[in-house]
Amino acid sequence: MLFVTGCSLSGKKDAGDKGGFSLFKSKNELSTEEAKTKAADFIDNNLVQPGSKVTIKDITEEDGLYKMTVVTAAGQEVISYLSKDGKRFYPQVIDIAEVEAQTASSTANESKTAEATEVPKQDKAKVELFVMSHCPYGTQIEKGIIPVIEALGDKMDFELKFCNYAMHGEKELKEQLNQYCIQKNEPKKLVTYLKCFLEAGDGAGCISKVGINKSKLDSCVSTTDKEFKVLANFNDKSTWVGGNYPGFDVYKADNDKYGVGGSPTLVVNGQQVSSGRDAQSLLNTICAGFNTQPEECKKALSSESPAAGFGTAAATGGAAASGGCATN
Repeated sequence: MLFVTGCSLSGKKDAGDKGGFSLFKSKNELSTEEAKTKAADFIDNNLVQPGSKVTIKDITEEDGLYKMTVVTAAGQEVISYLSKDGKRFYPQVIDIAEVEAQTASSTANESKTAEATEVPKQDKAKVELFVMSHCPYGTQIEKGIIPVIEALGDKMDFELKFCNYAMHGEKELKEQLNQYCIQKNEPKKLVTYLKCFLEAGDGAGCISKVGINKSKLDSCVSTTDKEFKVLANFNDKSTWVGGNYPGFDVYKADNDKYGVGGSPTLVVNGQQVSSGRDAQSLLNTICAGFNTQPEECKKALSSESPAAGFGTAAATGGAAASGGCATN
């Protein structure tokens, strides 16, 4: 079962519209070519960084809608839908069965990891966040923790790390190589880059917008890829985790050390901990890891949980605050 989410290009409903789709062809129905043009123009002008362009391919009819593959400037492919009259665009499709399975898996994993009533303390809290770059729940906690990073600054040691397997294809492996190298080469630009990337997943556009040194980035990505055989292993399915997911071994030792099972996993002072994904909950969790809490821990941050996935909206349901991407 699939559930589509998106935005309407018009606040009006046709007379008699009950929220469903007519089985009969309307005189206002767009042709497939018109639908491709309509969708591309709307995305280019409203959903991606200025100057970025998308292309539309593989347009078909499905359940009364036009189903299409949107290809971003970075080569990322996203399945989206457009109503046949061109008035409603659905940029993301959510597989209900898959999300329910991931949520159930995450809940099971959380029950195995006792929520720390006492976070280990040290003079300077060390925070390690493990995610998959395109996991909707990984992007969710990243949006929640960025205000905490900005609030605490150098009062804590923060490092973004990645799970040792990827569930979202080659694009995820390449993006994680980029983020690893941005953090390594230009750490002060990481948060700015993430803020941009988390809006729409446009890595290439954000590299340009943030002013990342492309030459240094490409060199680092090439060296890291060769060292950990990231793309070589992607092309060799015999190396895939469980035969289903390509590995990402850059932080494999830390994954094994902390027992990281999926995205997201939060580690404070060497211990895996649970936390809400809103900024205030994350600040409280991390500040519990100081021997003496700095003044910054008294700051009031948003207690609204960000929505899962890309974008700046807030979560609308409790499940999104506990979901995760994991194999078991």
